[in-house]
Amino acid sequence: MSESDPVPGGRPGEVERATALSGELTGQGVHGVVLAYVDTAGITRVKTVPTAKLASAAAWGVGMSPVFDTFLADDSIVATDVLGSPDGDLRLYPDLDRLTVLAAQPGWAWAPVDRITQEGAPHPACGRTVLRRTVAEAAGRHGVTFRAAVEVEWVVGRGDADGDAFVPAVSGPAYGAARQIELSDCAADLLAALAAQGVDVEQFHPEYAAGQFEISVGALDPVAAADHSVLVRQTIRAVSRRHGLRVSFAPAVLGRGVGNGGHLHLSAWRGGTNLHAGGTGRYGMTPEAESFVAGVLGRLPALTAMTAPSPASRLRLRPSQWAGVFTAWGRETREAALRIVTGTAGIRDRAANLEVKPVDLAANPYLALASVIAAGLDGLASSAPLPEEITGDPARLDPADAAARGVRRLPVTLAESVAAFRADEVLRTALGPVLADAVVAVRLGEAGTVEGLDDEGVAAAYRWKY
Repeated sequence: MSESDPVPGGRPGEVERATALSGELTGQGVHGVVLAYVDTAGITRVKTVPTAKLASAAAWGVGMSPVFDTFLADDSIVATDVLGSPDGDLRLYPDLDRLTVLAAQPGWAWAPVDRITQEGAPHPACGRTVLRRTVAEAAGRHGVTFRAAVEVEWVVGRGDADGDAFVPAVSGPAYGAARQIELSDCAADLLAALAAQGVDVEQFHPEYAAGQFEISVGALDPVAAADHSVLVRQTIRAVSRRHGLRVSFAPAVLGRGVGNGGHLHLSAWRGGTNLHAGGTGRYGMTPEAESFVAGVLGRLPALTAMTAPSPASRLRLRPSQWAGVFTAWGRETREAALRIVTGTAGIRDRAANLEVKPVDLAANPYLALASVIAAGLDGLASSAPLPEEITGDPARLDPADAAARGVRRLPVTLAESVAAFRADEVLRTALGPVLADAVVAVRLGEAGTVEGLDDEGVAAAYRWKY
């Protein structure tokens, strides 16, 4: 279905597919289907249907109020001039191509949805639709396609901890074998579940913070990559629960220390060729890839309204914690906001990509990817020059030197991110006025809910929301 096509009454082709799938799912012991999307605040919202009703959902959708576009993480509601009232309805249409039997939730399948109005038009605040549109425009106007992946970091807590406290379920050191052994049974079940669901896991390892782990998955087209980000987190949560554990993907679960990231990896391609490798630019980038990186770099302050959208994000975005809090880029420089990944000699034509580091899992992955791609495409279209790279920790640069090189701290408050986003016509246009206004309202609403709280209070407020 294209961006402008209405939904045909009954969607006969989808009904036939859904009917066949329903029979297959019933034969596999699947009794219900989870229909999932991510709201403006980054919360995954769901409705479920019995397997026997999948064909009806594919034909006519499932009702869902548009008010959720202005929900905050604590389920309070803000409003724009279009969204936030109790009026109206949308339809959730499952993407049958992405329907997945959930290995960690016996009896259930899962599918991402597109949100469509009752008149059959795409809902203007549907992030999945916005990302699909952005990708289609890149191919149509620039002949460029993308491969993307979202890293998933999380912490594992004890399920028997008192109240809402976070007590790490493992005690081993960062990247230590002891921590992997402590979580061995749960981790093995997780990898088995993801494999059964067709998720290509590239790496799984203990990370830096207490009780923290990370999974990296293979690159896909951006919409599928965002879908997988949601599916991977659903699976991690389900497997962990079966082992009596509690997990959090929040940007920070404590007031101090390293938080959970959700770094984006992105590469631009034309005609089957990776523009980030084999070129005449720095580290093998083509001139177009350099301009794409420059476009993202120039809009990083505004991008944080989508990539680091929670008050808890600011607890993670601190200097010298590998979070990438300065407008700088470098090859394999983990303190720079943009890390150029060349890959190992011999596979660079496939592996080279751009990593965007000031991203966490409070972000709606569809909005984050759409916004980063829009920023990069604007740089590509204008042949934006990529400035000098940075090595080492930008926090240690002399202030005058940093200013001369265009290295500045990313917004330290959500209000600053919103102000930068409001002033950025490219990003607002990419999202469209309805969704752009919802982003502003939700971000300012989140900031208001934590006004007066110290860092520990902010961490506690979001600890188990993501």
